[in-house]
Amino acid sequence: MDSLLREYLPILIFIGIALALSIVIVLASFILVKQRPDSEKLSPYECGFPPFSDARAKFDVRFYLVSLLFIIFDLEVAFLFPWAVALGKIGVFGFWSMMVFLGVLTVGFIYEWKTGALEWE
Repeated sequence: MDSLLREYLPILIFIGIALALSIVIVLASFILVKQRPDSEKLSPYECGFPPFSDARAKFDVRFYLVSLLFIIFDLEVAFLFPWAVALGKIGVFGFWSMMVFLGVLTVGFIYEWKTGALEWE
């Protein structure tokens, strides 16, 4: 058990140094820089101009649908990289497993396309 704890000592030292350095940097910014807030610095902004409506306004459902579709297909690409690297080791079973995975995602994409979920009017 003692040797296991010794293996984690460099990680704990690294975390301690990172925390100490971040605290020192934040405190140094408060000590060294004069804090002079004015109306421009304290005003809320949105893309460089004053906000024109409430930030808690409702979004269209299509926005969420497009974002979910992006996450799904982004994860597909994230699975393709390690699969391509390990393809020589996993063999034919790994190849056909990924083809089934890509087939399911392709069917889902075609369904979304045909139902008009990707249309933005």
